Formats: sequence, structure tokens, C-alpha cells
Amino acid sequence: MPSQTQTDCRLPAKQRLRRERDFDRVFAEGKVIRTKELIVRAAPNGLGFPRLGLSVGKAVGNAVIRNRVKRVLREAFRLNKHLLPGGYDLAIVPRREWKDYRLAAVEPAMRQVLTELAAWPQKQGGRVP
Repeated sequence: MPSQTQTDCRLPAKQRLRRERDFDRVFAEGKVIRTKELIVRAAPNGLGFPRLGLSVGKAVGNAVIRNRVKRVLREAFRLNKHLLPGGYDLAIVPRREWKDYRLAAVEPAMRQVLTELAAWPQKQGGRVP
């Protein structure tokens, strides 16, 4: 049982995409950012806080590897979500070529994606491209 002085560092349920219709909206309306490790689709959500959705297919590996990938991606997002100015829904799909499942390997890619996403409104005169 955690002590009361410990802070809860988990990603809250309200900051996760869970419904199929939310994923469908992000995949249909969202703009794409690609890195060597990730394919990220992002769409504004109007909630004032970001939400994360993960789609990790069987091509990435067996269940143990897929769960590890999801844990690492959630943690990289949690550590860097402060870079986003407003509310976006993100749907992240790891590339099957990505084989380095360490946080130190994916966090720079996550930081790059979130920084680029934060710059979108400035690039387009206040609206997402």
C-alpha cells in the first residue's frame, strides 16, 4: 500500500482513448506525424487535455513484447505530455521495424512528435492543418 506522501504517477483513465468511435475519428480526421519508431495520428479533442490511444498489432511481436511496447509508449507520453498546449487525441502505432523497446530509445521520438504537434497552430494561423 503506497504511503500518502507518494504521488500517483500513472496515466489517468480520462487521458486514454478507449472507445472505437474515438479511434475512428482520430484515424479519419487526424493528421499524421511519422518518425523512425512511430506513426502518430493527432486530432484536436476540445477537452483541454491530451488523450493517448495505442494500436499495437501482432506484427510487432508476441503478447509479452506488445505489452512491453504499450507500457513504454504510455510512460514516454506521460513524461512529455506537458509539451502539448491544449487538447489532442493521439493514436500511436509503433512501426514493426522498431526493435529497441527501451524508454530511453522511444522518449526522444515522443518528445519530437509532441513538440511538432505543439507547433501546428502557430504554423497554420491558429488551426490544425
